[in-house]
Amino acid sequence: MKKIIIIGASSGLGYQMAADFARVGCRVGIAARRTEPLQTIKDLYPDRVATAEIDVTAPDAVKRFYDLIELIDGMDILIFAAGAGFQDPALDDAITRRILDTNVTGFARILNAAYKYFRDTASVTPGQIAAITSVAGTKGIGTASAYSASKRFQQIYIDALDQLAHQQHVNVRFTDIRPGFVRTPFLDPDKNYPMSMSTLRAARLIEEAILRGRRRATIDSRWAVVNTLWRLIPSALWRRLALTL
Repeated sequence: MKKIIIIGASSGLGYQMAADFARVGCRVGIAARRTEPLQTIKDLYPDRVATAEIDVTAPDAVKRFYDLIELIDGMDILIFAAGAGFQDPALDDAITRRILDTNVTGFARILNAAYKYFRDTASVTPGQIAAITSVAGTKGIGTASAYSASKRFQQIYIDALDQLAHQQHVNVRFTDIRPGFVRTPFLDPDKNYPMSMSTLRAARLIEEAILRGRRRATIDSRWAVVNTLWRLIPSALWRRLALTL
Protein backbone atom coordinates (compact mmCIF):
# COMPACT_ATOMS: atom_id res chain seq x y z
CA MET A 1 0.00 0.00 0.00
CA LYS A 2 1.61 3.23 -1.17
CA LYS A 3 1.74 6.25 1.11
CA ILE A 4 1.16 9.43 -0.85
CA ILE A 5 1.27 13.06 0.22
CA ILE A 6 -0.57 15.57 -1.98
CA ILE A 7 0.06 19.27 -1.40
CA GLY A 8 -2.66 21.40 -2.95
CA ALA A 9 -5.56 18.93 -2.74
CA SER A 10 -8.50 21.22 -2.04
CA SER A 11 -9.65 21.46 -5.67
CA GLY A 12 -8.90 20.56 -9.25
CA LEU A 13 -6.25 17.98 -10.06
CA GLY A 14 -5.01 17.61 -6.49
CA TYR A 15 -8.50 16.88 -5.20
CA GLN A 16 -9.26 14.39 -7.98
CA MET A 17 -5.99 12.52 -7.48
CA ALA A 18 -6.50 12.39 -3.72
CA ALA A 19 -9.91 10.79 -4.19
CA ASP A 20 -8.60 8.38 -6.83
CA PHE A 21 -5.62 7.17 -4.80
CA ALA A 22 -7.68 6.78 -1.63
CA ARG A 23 -10.34 4.83 -3.52
CA VAL A 24 -7.84 2.22 -4.75
CA GLY A 25 -6.45 1.65 -1.26
CA CYS A 26 -3.49 4.01 -0.90
CA ARG A 27 -2.80 5.78 2.37
CA VAL A 28 -3.11 9.45 1.48
CA GLY A 29 -2.09 12.59 3.33
CA ILE A 30 -3.75 15.62 1.79
CA ALA A 31 -3.06 19.27 2.49
CA ALA A 32 -4.14 22.71 1.38
CA ARG A 33 -4.82 26.18 2.72
CA ARG A 34 -8.56 25.40 2.71
CA THR A 35 -9.31 22.28 4.72
CA GLU A 36 -13.11 22.06 4.24
CA PRO A 37 -12.87 20.29 0.84
CA LEU A 38 -10.29 17.90 2.25
CA GLN A 39 -12.74 16.75 4.89
CA THR A 40 -15.09 15.51 2.16
CA ILE A 41 -12.47 13.01 1.00
CA LYS A 42 -11.61 12.02 4.55
CA ASP A 43 -15.28 11.34 5.30
CA LEU A 44 -15.40 8.96 2.32
CA TYR A 45 -12.20 7.11 3.28
CA PRO A 46 -11.64 7.76 7.00
CA ASP A 47 -9.15 4.91 7.45
CA ARG A 48 -7.02 5.89 4.47
CA VAL A 49 -6.91 9.70 4.56
CA ALA A 50 -5.25 12.21 6.86
CA THR A 51 -5.64 15.95 6.36
CA ALA A 52 -3.60 19.00 7.23
CA GLU A 53 -3.83 22.73 6.75
CA ILE A 54 -0.67 23.76 4.91
CA ASP A 55 -0.03 27.09 3.25
CA VAL A 56 3.24 26.60 1.38
CA THR A 57 4.01 30.31 1.78
CA ALA A 58 3.76 30.19 5.60
CA PRO A 59 6.84 29.92 7.85
CA ASP A 60 5.58 26.66 9.39
CA ALA A 61 4.86 24.92 6.08
CA VAL A 62 7.77 22.49 6.30
CA LYS A 63 6.98 21.50 9.89
CA ARG A 64 3.34 20.88 8.98
CA PHE A 65 4.48 18.85 5.98
CA TYR A 66 6.64 16.60 8.16
CA ASP A 67 3.79 16.28 10.67
CA LEU A 68 1.51 15.07 7.87
CA ILE A 69 4.09 12.45 6.88
CA GLU A 70 4.00 11.17 10.46
CA LEU A 71 0.20 11.04 10.39
CA ILE A 72 0.27 8.48 7.59
CA ASP A 73 3.38 6.78 8.98
CA GLY A 74 5.75 7.55 6.13
CA MET A 75 5.83 8.74 2.53
CA ASP A 76 6.52 6.92 -0.73
CA ILE A 77 5.40 9.68 -3.11
CA LEU A 78 5.05 13.44 -2.81
CA ILE A 79 2.77 15.13 -5.33
CA PHE A 80 3.10 18.92 -5.37
CA ALA A 81 -0.13 20.22 -6.91
CA ALA A 82 -0.33 23.65 -5.27
CA GLY A 83 -0.15 26.66 -7.54
CA ALA A 84 -1.01 30.31 -7.96
CA GLY A 85 -1.43 32.77 -10.76
CA PHE A 86 -2.28 32.86 -14.39
CA GLN A 87 -2.87 35.90 -16.58
CA ASP A 88 -1.50 39.23 -15.40
CA PRO A 89 -0.84 41.56 -18.36
CA ALA A 90 -1.04 44.57 -16.01
CA LEU A 91 1.92 43.19 -13.97
CA ASP A 92 0.14 43.76 -10.69
CA ASP A 93 2.65 43.71 -7.84
CA ALA A 94 0.40 41.78 -5.44
CA ILE A 95 -0.32 39.11 -8.05
CA THR A 96 3.36 38.77 -8.92
CA ARG A 97 4.32 38.33 -5.28
CA ARG A 98 1.59 35.73 -4.70
CA ILE A 99 2.69 33.73 -7.75
CA LEU A 100 6.36 33.79 -6.81
CA ASP A 101 5.74 33.09 -3.12
CA THR A 102 3.71 29.98 -3.99
CA ASN A 103 5.23 28.66 -7.22
CA VAL A 104 8.86 29.46 -6.47
CA THR A 105 9.62 29.84 -2.76
CA GLY A 106 6.88 27.56 -1.44
CA PHE A 107 7.58 24.99 -4.15
CA ALA A 108 11.31 24.92 -3.43
CA ARG A 109 10.84 24.64 0.33
CA ILE A 110 8.46 21.68 0.11
CA LEU A 111 10.56 19.87 -2.51
CA ASN A 112 13.67 20.44 -0.43
CA ALA A 113 11.90 18.99 2.61
CA ALA A 114 10.76 15.94 0.64
CA TYR A 115 14.26 15.43 -0.76
CA LYS A 116 15.77 15.55 2.74
CA TYR A 117 13.15 13.09 3.99
CA PHE A 118 14.12 10.56 1.32
CA ARG A 119 17.81 11.33 1.81
CA ASP A 120 17.59 10.62 5.53
CA THR A 121 15.26 7.62 5.33
CA ALA A 122 16.94 4.38 4.34
CA SER A 123 14.69 2.52 1.90
CA VAL A 124 15.18 -0.27 -0.61
CA THR A 125 12.49 1.11 -2.90
CA PRO A 126 13.03 4.62 -4.25
CA GLY A 127 10.97 7.53 -3.07
CA GLN A 128 9.33 9.73 -5.65
CA ILE A 129 8.80 13.48 -5.94
CA ALA A 130 6.23 14.49 -8.54
CA ALA A 131 5.23 18.06 -9.31
CA ILE A 132 2.63 19.57 -11.58
CA THR A 133 4.43 22.28 -13.55
CA SER A 134 2.95 23.37 -16.90
CA VAL A 135 3.53 23.60 -20.62
CA ALA A 136 3.61 27.35 -19.88
CA GLY A 137 7.14 26.81 -18.59
CA THR A 138 8.38 26.09 -22.12
CA LYS A 139 8.58 29.75 -23.17
CA GLY A 140 8.05 33.11 -21.51
CA ILE A 141 4.42 34.15 -22.11
CA GLY A 142 3.91 37.92 -21.98
CA THR A 143 0.38 37.93 -20.58
CA ALA A 144 1.42 35.46 -17.88
CA SER A 145 4.98 36.57 -17.24
CA ALA A 146 5.37 35.59 -13.58
CA TYR A 147 3.35 32.40 -14.02
CA SER A 148 5.28 31.07 -17.04
CA ALA A 149 8.62 32.05 -15.49
CA SER A 150 7.69 30.33 -12.21
CA LYS A 151 6.80 27.15 -14.07
CA ARG A 152 10.13 27.24 -15.87
CA PHE A 153 11.81 27.64 -12.49
CA GLN A 154 10.00 24.54 -11.23
CA GLN A 155 11.15 22.46 -14.20
CA ILE A 156 14.77 23.56 -13.81
CA TYR A 157 14.63 22.98 -10.04
CA ILE A 158 13.43 19.41 -10.57
CA ASP A 159 16.31 18.85 -13.02
CA ALA A 160 18.76 20.21 -10.46
CA LEU A 161 17.46 18.03 -7.63
CA ASP A 162 17.57 15.01 -9.90
CA GLN A 163 21.24 15.70 -10.60
CA LEU A 164 21.91 16.28 -6.90
CA ALA A 165 20.25 12.98 -6.00
CA HIS A 166 22.55 11.20 -8.44
CA GLN A 167 25.63 12.92 -6.98
CA GLN A 168 24.60 12.22 -3.38
CA HIS A 169 23.29 8.69 -4.07
CA VAL A 170 19.84 9.55 -2.72
CA ASN A 171 17.24 6.91 -3.54
CA VAL A 172 14.60 9.20 -5.05
CA ARG A 173 13.24 9.70 -8.53
CA PHE A 174 11.43 12.69 -10.01
CA THR A 175 8.40 13.20 -12.21
CA ASP A 176 7.77 16.54 -13.92
CA ILE A 177 4.12 16.74 -15.01
CA ARG A 178 3.38 19.37 -17.67
CA PRO A 179 -0.34 19.77 -18.36
CA GLY A 180 -1.97 21.99 -20.92
CA PHE A 181 -5.35 23.55 -20.21
CA VAL A 182 -7.37 21.59 -17.63
CA ARG A 183 -10.91 22.62 -16.75
CA THR A 184 -10.35 23.36 -13.07
CA PRO A 185 -11.25 26.41 -10.95
CA PHE A 186 -7.87 27.74 -12.05
CA LEU A 187 -9.33 28.67 -15.47
CA ASP A 188 -11.78 31.42 -16.33
CA PRO A 189 -15.11 29.58 -16.76
CA ASP A 190 -16.27 32.18 -19.31
CA LYS A 191 -13.40 31.54 -21.72
CA ASN A 192 -13.08 28.82 -24.33
CA TYR A 193 -9.59 27.34 -23.97
CA PRO A 194 -8.11 25.34 -26.85
CA MET A 195 -7.42 21.63 -26.36
CA SER A 196 -8.73 21.77 -22.81
CA MET A 197 -9.17 18.56 -20.82
CA SER A 198 -11.57 17.55 -18.09
CA THR A 199 -10.09 17.29 -14.62
CA LEU A 200 -10.93 13.58 -14.55
CA ARG A 201 -9.10 12.79 -17.80
CA ALA A 202 -6.05 14.87 -16.89
CA ALA A 203 -5.86 13.36 -13.40
CA ARG A 204 -5.93 9.82 -14.77
CA LEU A 205 -3.13 10.59 -17.23
CA ILE A 206 -1.07 12.19 -14.46
CA GLU A 207 -1.65 9.28 -12.10
CA GLU A 208 -0.51 6.85 -14.79
CA ALA A 209 2.65 8.89 -15.44
CA ILE A 210 3.49 9.01 -11.73
CA LEU A 211 2.89 5.33 -11.07
CA ARG A 212 4.94 4.40 -14.14
CA GLY A 213 7.79 6.57 -12.87
CA ARG A 214 7.93 8.82 -15.92
CA ARG A 215 10.65 11.44 -15.68
CA ARG A 216 8.67 14.00 -17.70
CA ALA A 217 5.11 13.79 -18.99
CA THR A 218 3.26 16.37 -21.06
CA ILE A 219 -0.49 16.02 -20.58
CA ASP A 220 -1.90 15.15 -23.13
CA SER A 221 -0.51 14.00 -26.52
CA ARG A 222 -1.88 17.07 -28.32
CA TRP A 223 -0.01 19.33 -25.94
CA ALA A 224 3.13 17.25 -26.37
CA VAL A 225 3.08 18.15 -30.06
CA VAL A 226 2.40 21.83 -29.37
CA ASN A 227 5.11 21.91 -26.74
CA THR A 228 7.64 20.47 -29.18
CA LEU A 229 6.71 23.07 -31.81
CA TRP A 230 6.98 25.90 -29.27
CA ARG A 231 10.57 24.92 -28.56
CA LEU A 232 11.43 25.27 -32.26
CA ILE A 233 10.15 28.84 -32.57
CA PRO A 234 13.04 31.35 -32.70
CA SER A 235 13.00 34.09 -30.06
CA ALA A 236 12.63 36.83 -32.70
CA LEU A 237 9.41 35.20 -33.93
CA TRP A 238 8.13 34.22 -30.47
CA ARG A 239 8.08 37.83 -29.26
CA ARG A 240 5.70 38.71 -32.10
CA LEU A 241 3.15 36.03 -31.23
CA ALA A 242 0.01 37.24 -29.47
CA LEU A 243 -0.31 34.35 -27.03
CA THR A 244 -2.79 34.58 -24.17
CA LEU A 245 -3.62 32.16 -21.39
